[in-house]
Amino acid sequence: MSRANYTDIAREAGVGTATVERVMNGRGGVRPELVEKVVIAARSLDYPRVLPDTHRGLLRVDVLMVRPETTFYRRLSKAFEQIAHSIDPLVVVHRRFVEEMNPQEIARAITAADYPRAGLILAVPNSPLVKAAVEAVAAQGIPIVHVVTRASEDQVEFVGIDNYAAGRTAAHFICRMVRSQGPVVALCHPIYQVHRDRIRGFSEYFRDHPGSINFEWLGFTRDEERFSAETLIMAMQRYSNLVGLYNAGGANSALIDVLRRSDRGRDILFVGHELTDYTRTALRDGIMDVVLDQAPEAQAQRALDIVLHRVGLTKIEPDRNPIRFITITAESL
Repeated sequence: MSRANYTDIAREAGVGTATVERVMNGRGGVRPELVEKVVIAARSLDYPRVLPDTHRGLLRVDVLMVRPETTFYRRLSKAFEQIAHSIDPLVVVHRRFVEEMNPQEIARAITAADYPRAGLILAVPNSPLVKAAVEAVAAQGIPIVHVVTRASEDQVEFVGIDNYAAGRTAAHFICRMVRSQGPVVALCHPIYQVHRDRIRGFSEYFRDHPGSINFEWLGFTRDEERFSAETLIMAMQRYSNLVGLYNAGGANSALIDVLRRSDRGRDILFVGHELTDYTRTALRDGIMDVVLDQAPEAQAQRALDIVLHRVGLTKIEPDRNPIRFITITAESL
């Protein structure tokens, strides 16, 4: 195949060859949105030339996340940072944390930007305000990818694990590994659809496999350590013969501390999410039995792959299947 020329780039970008010439030679005087189109077209056609430095960093992708104090979101943020250093220098990835329980702040961060965006990646909870903000940005033609959870049910390019399957998997392990007969409880943060999906899978597994091990009670923890600890203590007081615990959300460290201090802690089969220093130690100590890890690094890579494909910077169609979650026990550490 012959190499692409200015005419090919102009045709691909929908501009004139004079515009292409000005962009490729750094002459200026071209609107930023047209510069972006020309650069993307040149990259998609494998134009064999390094673009001038003045045209680097044209594609800006915003990543909005919550709860930087949690290990999971720190891992997710670090993954975006590392990937950003390895991809085309044309792309700049901006990471920002917003307040989880402040939908007004989240909505403003979604709709407001001081620069043109090539894409938006969201790892934030849903609400009517957030949903409206997502729809407003999507109407501008900006690619949006939801990571971990869906910020909108209508404008969805979702990257995450199969959370229903994760809930069923947790129930399966508890039913097969539990040490005695008795009740099972689960904990979650109900503002997240993915947590509700996990609980639905967990509950329906018990419905489909009736027996002597029963899912008796669901507690809401807000993924906050003090509240999570209090909720588990209440469940253990309510069920003196508790045999199983599934935490569909975060704050595992608080739950681990409660179980570690209790004489009954090692008698309760505990399944939770995310491999962290706390959960790794708890697995080794026998406080925790199974960890289902969401692989945030894979989610970050997939999300950026989708955005870059949508803007035409990459030709390979990204995988749209759910991210594989990883099952970890003390024997696999």
